[in-house]
Amino acid sequence: MKTKHLLLLMLCMWLCLACGKKRAGTAADWLKADDVHVAIDETFRPLMEAELEVFAARHPEAALYPQYVSENEAIRLLVSDSLRCCVATRKLSEKELRMVEANRLRARHTRIAYDAFALITHKANPDTAITLDEIRGIVSGKITRWEQLSRSTRKGELSLVFDNEGSSTVRYMTDSLNGGQPLKGNVFAQGSNEKVIELVKQDPDIIGVVGADWLKQKGDSALHSFRNLDFNVMLVSRFSGVQGMYFRPYQYYIATGEYPLVRDVYAITTDPRTKSQVKNFYFFLSGQVGQLVICNNSQMLPVMPVQVKSVANN
Repeated sequence: MKTKHLLLLMLCMWLCLACGKKRAGTAADWLKADDVHVAIDETFRPLMEAELEVFAARHPEAALYPQYVSENEAIRLLVSDSLRCCVATRKLSEKELRMVEANRLRARHTRIAYDAFALITHKANPDTAITLDEIRGIVSGKITRWEQLSRSTRKGELSLVFDNEGSSTVRYMTDSLNGGQPLKGNVFAQGSNEKVIELVKQDPDIIGVVGADWLKQKGDSALHSFRNLDFNVMLVSRFSGVQGMYFRPYQYYIATGEYPLVRDVYAITTDPRTKSQVKNFYFFLSGQVGQLVICNNSQMLPVMPVQVKSVANN
């Protein structure tokens, strides 16, 4: 009888150990050391495709799984622990940090670049200059017609189009340009930066808002000219009524602070491991190689020190 009880006890202990090992294995299946699941604000897709290509060349063992989504969705995926790395234009809020900590994780942030918004118009539209106050008037609903702009020769209804309602673009326009109030007037979402560009090419009555990196053309290594684009890139002035103070979103004017529509770009990770490809990718973006990709392959400005050279404002 004692022998049977002893065998039964040993069997129960073995089953418990086996179940414990199975749970540990299952938890690690979606977070393997060589997997890089990263959610990326769709605004930065051109740059991040280049970053991922270089990272893959340096880490051929890594399996890359980028998700290009709105900023709201990227942060939601990170906070819910659906993945452990994202690229966005803001740090996590106190509430979001508490949600991360509830999963026994800790968030790390690193600034990787400075991005600029570009305002674009139809190629046939001669009105290519606007002030910051006029942009505020458009997103607040006070300006709805072209003739309300100080340097406009065009007449008729004016519309502003952007990517999507959960994007970093909308958050910036709401918080930084409209005092935290909902956008009003002729302001419409199109779903993506690509769709905004396509609509601008078709309609001379609209102004499109896209990330400056969507202006980068293949083969334009100098990054000094927007002449070959199929649309116009507007000049923006920080001040009203000042002649000769209008700038386009070149890296130079982002660096000098003369172009006003600029925001930070962050990489964020909650990966607790000391060794993983997720951590490698996170540090890669702020490291020398990742920063050189930003400097040489995008309209964005890296955070590493750069040599500033003057360009023609045309």
